Amino acid sequence: MNLFIAGICGTFMAGIAQLARSAGHRISGCDSNVYPPMSTLLESEGIETMEGYLPEYLDVAYDQIIIGNALSRGNPLVETILDRKIPYQSGPQWLHDHFLLDRNVVAVAGTHGKTSTSSMLAWIMESNRYSPGFLIGGKPGNFDNSARSGAGDWFVIEADEYDTAFFDKRSKFVHYGPKVAILNNLEFDHADIFDNIDQIKKQFHHLVRIVPSNGHVIANADDSNIDDVLSMGLWSNISKFSVINPDCQWFAKPIADDASEFEIFHNGISAGIVRWHCIGTHNMSNALAAVAAAYATGIEPENTCEAFSDFKATDRRLQLLFNYDNISLYEDFAHHPTAIQSTIEAVKQKYPQRMIIAVVEPRSNTMRGGFHGDSLKKSFNGADLTVIYQPDKHALQAGILKTVPEATCEILQHGSIEEVLATLELRIQPNSVIICMSNGSFDGIPKKLQERLETMVVED
Repeated sequence: MNLFIAGICGTFMAGIAQLARSAGHRISGCDSNVYPPMSTLLESEGIETMEGYLPEYLDVAYDQIIIGNALSRGNPLVETILDRKIPYQSGPQWLHDHFLLDRNVVAVAGTHGKTSTSSMLAWIMESNRYSPGFLIGGKPGNFDNSARSGAGDWFVIEADEYDTAFFDKRSKFVHYGPKVAILNNLEFDHADIFDNIDQIKKQFHHLVRIVPSNGHVIANADDSNIDDVLSMGLWSNISKFSVINPDCQWFAKPIADDASEFEIFHNGISAGIVRWHCIGTHNMSNALAAVAAAYATGIEPENTCEAFSDFKATDRRLQLLFNYDNISLYEDFAHHPTAIQSTIEAVKQKYPQRMIIAVVEPRSNTMRGGFHGDSLKKSFNGADLTVIYQPDKHALQAGILKTVPEATCEILQHGSIEEVLATLELRIQPNSVIICMSNGSFDGIPKKLQERLETMVVED
């Protein structure tokens, strides 16, 4: 088939493109913002990407259009599709119909950690010769692609609660039909589609409702919102995990302060020790969820723990970009107060004596709208300096600034790339760690900062 994907550079839709390409379909697509890593990944797969949503892209006779949830009514491509009566389908529905019907699906849901946990689980399965298929919302470190069909029975998918498409307002994950569902955590997010957290809980319960009775729900016992979801009804096997309560079915505790080494317990008995290259309690919790899910698929904990020694973090998940002479630069995808706080805490645990500089782009609709209130302010407190980059001055004034004046760390706000880089060049000193956090392209700031730091090294 000749398929055209509208919104192809989104992490999910790029995964759809790779799967469709591997199945022998001819694939092309467009997006409003074509940038790495997805643009380069698609190019390497021989998939053509075009900038913008121009109606003339549809002058070719496509068998079907797959429409991403970034497109809405009023979009010129959408209006042309409807006017011409061109067949179209959502990405999640297409994935279900063409790849998931005959697979055992593990759906990894949660406000935070979906990409990391999915990558961990896919690697665990790969290390244990399951040859899983997967679709991950980022570039996993242990694989060449963010999606593949796989030769085995299992398929790991990052299960997003965001809506499916402009014509299907259900959460994406209700299309996946999982045999195993991980409920990693649940907080308020996506204020552009959810009015309150109860609406998100209801969507998560829709996911629980479609797990079969012989399936498995893996639930975070440390999250009261997950408890609320399960109280609405459960018809499957349940396993709970915790990094707080040692009496939980699955429990993990750090051996190293930065959680680069930790021990796993199953029903109170030591099940293995993980030594890996990741840091942070949040990553330890993600790993524990992956261990519990892997066990539900038949993989013993000792084999799971061994796989972690070779695990490589997903791109932009606390990824070390530069490290020289006691100056380190990390890039992370954190875009929610809890994720920002967890990332800063993880770096602080690894570098307790260093100055921590957080560089944050408040890009999500929820953050830009000021919905996180005091939690955003508090999330910066582990840093010594926070630099906020927001080129939209109106959004900065209306949504962000009103929440941060009482933060304990120093906060600076800039509206241009050069202002951010100039400030960092002045403030970076020996024994500094810089963490760039955004869920978008960040206008290339992490890469530009990396280049400037490397230039400084050469000049020295």
